Amino acid sequence: MWRALASNALTFLVVAMFLLGGLILWGQSQYKAEGPLDTAICLRVKGGSNMNKVSRDLEDQGAISSATIFRMAADYTDKSQQLKAGSFLIPEGASMAEIIDEVTRSGASTCGTEVEYRIGVTRTQTRVRELDPATLNFVEVASFVVGEDEAPEVYQEKRNQADTRYRVSLAEGVTSWQVVEGLKAVDALTGEVSEIPPEGMLAPDSYEISPGDERTALLQKMQDRQQERIARVWETRQDGLPLSSPEEMLILASIIEKETGIPEERGQVASVFVNRLKQGMKLQTDPTVIYGVTKGQGTLGRGLRRSELRRNTPWNTYLIDGLPPTPIANPGLASLQAAVAPDETDFVFFVADGTGGHAFAKTLQEHNRNVAKWREIEAERNNSGN
Repeated sequence: MWRALASNALTFLVVAMFLLGGLILWGQSQYKAEGPLDTAICLRVKGGSNMNKVSRDLEDQGAISSATIFRMAADYTDKSQQLKAGSFLIPEGASMAEIIDEVTRSGASTCGTEVEYRIGVTRTQTRVRELDPATLNFVEVASFVVGEDEAPEVYQEKRNQADTRYRVSLAEGVTSWQVVEGLKAVDALTGEVSEIPPEGMLAPDSYEISPGDERTALLQKMQDRQQERIARVWETRQDGLPLSSPEEMLILASIIEKETGIPEERGQVASVFVNRLKQGMKLQTDPTVIYGVTKGQGTLGRGLRRSELRRNTPWNTYLIDGLPPTPIANPGLASLQAAVAPDETDFVFFVADGTGGHAFAKTLQEHNRNVAKWREIEAERNNSGN
């Protein structure tokens, strides 16, 4: 009898162990297998949350097949206590293993709300955006101009959320004074700025920030990035350019940046100035004259006066020979590249063509015809009220 009981018990134990082993293997396969999610989602993990709550949220949203297996796997891999607060992008088909790794790895949000402070030539704009997990495109929720519009309620709401991400973006062609003034208006930053960085030495780009970051530290990052770009682009310069230093390249790039916002035109605009420098012609470019009037502190807001075109400033390229002594704005990477690799043309003139671009010319006679056409367009627009 005892022998029979022992035999039965042993059989039961073997079967139990077999079933347990099978269950473990099944659980492991579920843990590593492609998940059921057919559309990416943004999972928000609040501060103070736990893996139990996260597993239920994931199961409710159809991202995992079993909250129980998810919790057990997190415990088994010692990751339950490593859960981070934030907003995390869970791609379609993500396995439990991949999701656990995502929510425990760094704590840096990969989706959700982003507040962008865009510093432009005429204004600083704040945009509140949400990442659409399905398309990975940002959808604008609110937008306002700093100093002109009242901040909407949704901005204050998102500012109070710990997982909101922040970004400062500089438009190409902003001056260093405009950048500093713009950063002063960014309430997510702290600290005073006692000195305006050198003109041209701030890289127009997008910079991720965190609330409480110092303004001076961000400005230094912008300078470091621009210095790296200058050094890298200078090494790619064409032979025979009338530029003797990276500083002259930066000056020319800033003029190109202010003369055209059309990417396809940069090489042509650069060729005009390079050809003029080679031929000893004055550059005669309005943006340099404007900089001599404003010193980069704001925009002129009107056309140049004849008296200003005759005013003797270091930046008046209708009067001085060669390049002005400093950049007139902060050029982007594309303008730096155009300065050292201009198109091969014989152009020495250009004027607005009425479409937002320019008409280029090799001779003064051809240029005068283009100017006449532009004046006709201006007259028509003035007569029609446009």
